[in-house]
Amino acid sequence: MRISDQDRYALLNDYENQARQAGYQAIAGVDEAGRGPLAGPVAAAAVILDPGRPILGLNDSKKLSEMKREFLYDQIQEQALAWSVVLVDAAEIDRINILQATKQAMRQAIAGLSLKPDLLLIDAVELDQVHVDVWPIIKGDAKSNSIAAASILAKVTRDRLMHQLDTVYPGYGFARHKGYGTAQHYDAIRQFGLTPIHRLTFLKNLAGHDRA
Repeated sequence: MRISDQDRYALLNDYENQARQAGYQAIAGVDEAGRGPLAGPVAAAAVILDPGRPILGLNDSKKLSEMKREFLYDQIQEQALAWSVVLVDAAEIDRINILQATKQAMRQAIAGLSLKPDLLLIDAVELDQVHVDVWPIIKGDAKSNSIAAASILAKVTRDRLMHQLDTVYPGYGFARHKGYGTAQHYDAIRQFGLTPIHRLTFLKNLAGHDRA
């Protein structure tokens, strides 16, 4: 049976309700997008939702259509108490590895919030050096409205950038696969070479291919 947006919002507000009962006020959801692709940045977002202005339809961004994500992206930016999105590029990912780059993006997104949070709800990642309480939640983007909102901001921001990069590096299909390792993407690398937005540490087996 299909769950209504109202019922899903109530279900995904359980962690936020527990946090408020524990005395937390400014609760930020934190999530990332783009840890797995061969090219492009990793994105992280932090969002403090307004409990007085519920946003219906929030869910794990991967479970939403592109049209629904775009609609919710605008709604989150308009109605959230605070939000921030940060991108960490491929060169930095290669320099410090994808996990550390993801954590760096998350920390910077949290620091970029206009309202200081007193609790972070984070999808799975054990985040240190933030000087605020953290609740890591496995598959949190499907269990918390705040994390779901962050996942939407991160994914839409990154997807839009990959669309732009498709015109900078035509022939790779970035607008279609967003940098993930599809057969088309590997074929394009073999044909055209690597670009400056490729993650070399993800492509060691193709290290002999020149950059485009």
